Amino acid sequence: MKPARQRAVLSEINVTPLVDVMLVLLVIFMVTAPLLQQGVDVDLPKAKGKDLPPEERISLVIKKDRAIYMNDTPITIQEMRRKLEAIKKLNPNIFLKADKDVPYGLVVEVMGEIKEAGIEKLGMITEPKIDLK
Repeated sequence: MKPARQRAVLSEINVTPLVDVMLVLLVIFMVTAPLLQQGVDVDLPKAKGKDLPPEERISLVIKKDRAIYMNDTPITIQEMRRKLEAIKKLNPNIFLKADKDVPYGLVVEVMGEIKEAGIEKLGMITEPKIDLK
């Protein structure tokens, strides 16, 4: 009888399929990442300051055409005040973004309604100012 062949154990990992999968995932993420950026388009003024923490918060946006949005939903000043009065006990952080071309009076009016609703924490969001020195 012939002796049985002994097979050598193959202990190498074939990385080609792994690289293929990773490249496909990379392309998918590169294509979908810009689509995940949603929100209201506002031309924010520039100012110095530090970045805000990415915690859950309520954002109010005032667009150039004087439209007001609460978390990307169009809203009137009266509706905004009623909603803020309803959630004031949760002590929320409100962040206000206003287009740089919005009249100052409208921004102050919205800020006054926020304060009248009983909200004490109000932050103004701007774009970082870049010094080219």
